[in-house]
Amino acid sequence: MIKTTGRVNGIISNIVIVKTDGAVGQNEICHVYCGTTRMMAEVIKVIGDEAYVQVFDSTRALKIGDRVEFEGHMLEATLAPGLLSRNYDGLQNDLEKMDGLFIARGSITDPIDFEKKWEYKPLAKVGDKVTAGAWLGEVQEQWVAHKIMVPFIMQGSYTVKSLAAEGSYKVTDTIATLQDTDGNEYPVTMVQKWPVKQAIRCFDEKPRPSRVMETGVRAIDTFNPLAEGGTGFIPGPFGAGKTVLQHAISKQAEADVIIIVACGERANEVVEIFAEFPELVDPHTGHKLMERTIIICNTSNMPVAAREASVYTGMTIGEYYRSMGLKVLVMADSTSRWAQALREMSNRLEELPGQDAFPMDLSAIISNFYARAGLVKLHNGHTGSVTFLGTVSPAGGNLKEPVTESTKKAARCFYALSQGRADSKRYPAIDPLESYSKYLEYPEVREYLDEHIEKNWVDAVYEGKTIVQRGKEANDQINILGDDGVPTEYHERFWKSELIDFVILQQDAFDAIDANCPTERQKMMYNMVLDICRKQFDFADFEECSQYFKSLINLFRQMNYSEWKSEQFDDYRRQIEKFVNDKSAK
Repeated sequence: MIKTTGRVNGIISNIVIVKTDGAVGQNEICHVYCGTTRMMAEVIKVIGDEAYVQVFDSTRALKIGDRVEFEGHMLEATLAPGLLSRNYDGLQNDLEKMDGLFIARGSITDPIDFEKKWEYKPLAKVGDKVTAGAWLGEVQEQWVAHKIMVPFIMQGSYTVKSLAAEGSYKVTDTIATLQDTDGNEYPVTMVQKWPVKQAIRCFDEKPRPSRVMETGVRAIDTFNPLAEGGTGFIPGPFGAGKTVLQHAISKQAEADVIIIVACGERANEVVEIFAEFPELVDPHTGHKLMERTIIICNTSNMPVAAREASVYTGMTIGEYYRSMGLKVLVMADSTSRWAQALREMSNRLEELPGQDAFPMDLSAIISNFYARAGLVKLHNGHTGSVTFLGTVSPAGGNLKEPVTESTKKAARCFYALSQGRADSKRYPAIDPLESYSKYLEYPEVREYLDEHIEKNWVDAVYEGKTIVQRGKEANDQINILGDDGVPTEYHERFWKSELIDFVILQQDAFDAIDANCPTERQKMMYNMVLDICRKQFDFADFEECSQYFKSLINLFRQMNYSEWKSEQFDDYRRQIEKFVNDKSAK
């Protein structure tokens, strides 16, 4: 195939206008030559014989007339065994193989080890009828059974002509030969490539999420659960604890594979992941956490263009593992920086700006991306899921800005982090009144919660939310009229909401026991707190009321720090029951 070539005709920062001598397509990859340095770029607009390409590197020293070569394919992710526990940039270069403090311009490294041998075991049989995404065999990657599939790009039905026997193979070795209806044969290796901006659709159906993903964070699991295969996002100002919350979820979530996309994050925040995760033990498997994690990292000092690519690369790898029937959790930190990359591109292309100069179609871009998450039923009857959780860093904590508003339309869970809660050290700073989970309205999720936690659980959750709401209203009245100016029942109402806040909604991410709260424990604690909130107390004045609840909250907090069902835990429980019965009986 003869490649289309071109010459640089104009340079606007990292947007380069190329005069082409042949046909080029939208989103096609090309290489721009600056001297001997070869820089990767992507076509983002075509007008006549001019292509506007976005260079994934610095364009310093690039000149008019420099050569450009078009590759004839889109930006692709390499999908094969050996992806787990790697650290990539947005273009899937292995960061650990790179030299120097900063990534050198034009440097490209292999995403996987092509020389390593894997212990392969066939799953299909000769003569089987297969389609794209069907499982041909498997290799053991860390502790994950990594399925070798019919390449996603293959259309129609094929017959398995031959299969490699069980043994050790490189990823580039042919492990199967497929034959189409016309008798053409196609060799299949363990490696396949897929364009990152296209969703992988090798499944039968995509039902609505019906199961809840346990995260170990009470403010999420109890109040606003995230569904398996669902979408959520965490907006909040700087310092409100977005990154800590994401780290907590990635450590504890009930997922087989975790993909963390750090797009445009400050380098020191990403270093935490690199330093922490190899040391942490995964509570679900007993192995190191890093063994089931892939990190895609584009810090704020990397080129803007690669930042835009990183979220797509992360999602594509997530969909690949989903096709193996695994539960995948993809986390992007932060999607605001991704949107800023889109804004920068849009401005350089001189497109008509939307609100705050973001692209006009920002909502559509975000919705299309979030729509790639979900629970799927594969051709062989197995299910897999990609759950997506993004963070948004709105300037000044303004939740009315375009990125937050557009994401609100796309995501089903909204965990608003409030500056006020962060300032008063109420972590996680998830605002119980602003935040919501639309999954509580799904009949499938309601049934699941009724079955797995207890009957009418959703009603109990809404009851707790009402108590918090009424407590806030009572607090507003107290602040206006003073402690003496309102009846004691207002104080009681306020302290009952504080009880829910301190015991259920607040959690210590740095305490070994309190950091991860299993569902059974959450259920028991929540029911205990609700029972107390339903009781009527008889206080002489507001001071007695506040002292009583402060003592009660202290007992509960000690209980949260005690090991589940230990002697100490049961002792605190007995103390609380006695404390409540003595008072409410009067």
